[in-house]
Amino acid sequence: MTGIDWEALNDEVMSLYRQGRYDHALVVAKKALLVIEQAAGSNHPSVATSLNALALLYCTQRRYAHAESLYKQALAIRTKILGPNHPDVAMILNNLAGLYFTMGRHAQAGPFFKRALAIREKALGPDHPSVATSLNNLAGLYDSMGQYTQAEPLYKRALAIWEKTLSPDHPKMATIFENLAQFYMKTGWEKAAEEFKKRAAAIRAAKR
Repeated sequence: MTGIDWEALNDEVMSLYRQGRYDHALVVAKKALLVIEQAAGSNHPSVATSLNALALLYCTQRRYAHAESLYKQALAIRTKILGPNHPDVAMILNNLAGLYFTMGRHAQAGPFFKRALAIREKALGPDHPSVATSLNNLAGLYDSMGQYTQAEPLYKRALAIWEKTLSPDHPKMATIFENLAQFYMKTGWEKAAEEFKKRAAAIRAAKR
């Protein structure tokens, strides 16, 4: 099998993931990793892509130790090949931070979220949608830790970027509205919370 076969397998993994067929996707992802390692060696960028996909799938099964190990392998490969300040490195940092956040290891998640944000701002510019993703993630971390004064400006900046770069009915707009609704409800701004809740619901309803 060749790299072309790997691309087909990787596409199948992503399709299965989007369908929520995680167990089947895991089987295909393992096969894809084996194919690319045999075709290109263990330090190829596509190996990192497969490791990242496999880690994501382990997360769906709550097999977090497996996912952490794979994310770290993917991070090492991409850093070695692309350098430490590449957006593809930031993606793995963001995923690893998300894993730590899910596991409740907030102290570990923070530095990875911050590093991913810094890379994206420098490499992509301050108004790139991926920067907004990092801002939203970091805001969510601060929010969950009760650090509301740090969370709010990050949420607002993420919203401003997505309002400029995404369509009004984009799913990420619903996500940020939901996050802000929950944030303002917790901080006692019920009127603002209700407004963001309505805006999120309208987008979700239109997508059904």
